[in-house]
Amino acid sequence: MSPTFASLSIRNYRIYALGAIVSNVGTWMGRVAQDWVVLTELTDHSATALGIVTGLQFLPMLLLAPWTGAVVDRFPKRALLLLTQAVLGLTALVGGVLVVTGAAQLWHFYLLALMTGVATAFDNPARQTFVSEMVPRERLSNAVALNSASFNLGRLIGPAVAGLVIAGIGSGQALLVNSLSFVTVIVALLALRASELTPAPRVTGRGSAREGLRYVRGRPDIILVMVLIFVLGTFGMNFQITIALMATQVFGRGAEDYGLLGSIMAVGSLSAALLAARRSEPRLRVLLLSLVGFTFAAAGAALAPTYASFAVALAACGLTALTAMTTANAMVQMRTDPMMRGRVMALYMAIFFGGTPLGAPIIGWVGDVLGPRWTIGIGAAAVGITLVGVSIWLGRHENVEVTYSSQRRPRVRVSSAPTHDVPQAAR
Repeated sequence: MSPTFASLSIRNYRIYALGAIVSNVGTWMGRVAQDWVVLTELTDHSATALGIVTGLQFLPMLLLAPWTGAVVDRFPKRALLLLTQAVLGLTALVGGVLVVTGAAQLWHFYLLALMTGVATAFDNPARQTFVSEMVPRERLSNAVALNSASFNLGRLIGPAVAGLVIAGIGSGQALLVNSLSFVTVIVALLALRASELTPAPRVTGRGSAREGLRYVRGRPDIILVMVLIFVLGTFGMNFQITIALMATQVFGRGAEDYGLLGSIMAVGSLSAALLAARRSEPRLRVLLLSLVGFTFAAAGAALAPTYASFAVALAACGLTALTAMTTANAMVQMRTDPMMRGRVMALYMAIFFGGTPLGAPIIGWVGDVLGPRWTIGIGAAAVGITLVGVSIWLGRHENVEVTYSSQRRPRVRVSSAPTHDVPQAAR
């Protein structure tokens, strides 16, 4: 089997991945349909309302992170995933029924977004850490990348299908299809062989949430990754807002072209995930260089004069952003003690997605006041400024050395001298 798909040779992971692909397609259909309903059916293209819905979806990740991580480390992850997937499917079903029957109001979608966020706050760290129970450590980086590939395959197919469904039979039907897609994950989870799983040791006793915070405070290598991911997630990854605004207000396009933009961005993301699957170890320099690339790609998207050039820039944004996210995710998982992994990944997901409640309303307000192009430009500026600060910190830190070589091909090397409490940084 190709090294890119090595984890698929493991039966449990193969079944899980198959169910996840179907669910991811449905999830992206649901996201596009939800944004379209809020933007065009429940408001008069209000970027602020769309920002509030987006923020409410991710607010629970920020508020509940220490406790959700403790729950993930304490209870069987498969059982927890069965519960969260059922709740997520139910919220999608309610939203679809409300739209189809004509009873939907904006506050309904605010409430459903918050309920989805609560379920997702438990679901995300459980899904992230459940991968390590299905595959051995030497294939963990590959499995994480394939998870990202599955997610972005859904992003590639889902928005385009959603655009066709919305234009053909309505946005409510797209939400209903999403609710059915969660059944595939539930079936896949039930089909796994428990004897072939390797569950992490369970945590018992009180204070486990505080232990997770203390563990991260003592790991500057993990904190560095989380700082970079926080800025990217808060200001750079609000594309469900920016794409909707650019498609409708700047380029005057309809639902089909709006959905197509999401799929085009997913082409770059899917390519990045497949490339990441071939890497045996995540490296810090890959994370830094991918964020540099994102800064330039996002700036290009903000300045794009035409729909076509904007689409090309979005593909580059997807490629660079997904490379950064996959690398950061694998770095954190592989550097964390198995008993702490649920709590650390909950904090990681809270920092990445939990910044959205802060960033999304700001981005929506910026779109209303300064225009849609600034919703992308502010992300490029924030990531670029953070990279400058991180580079200065790395260059001056006593245990870190940054070198640049121009021989044969340009190459950046970031390394650290090993200490008794901080593992050597990835090169």
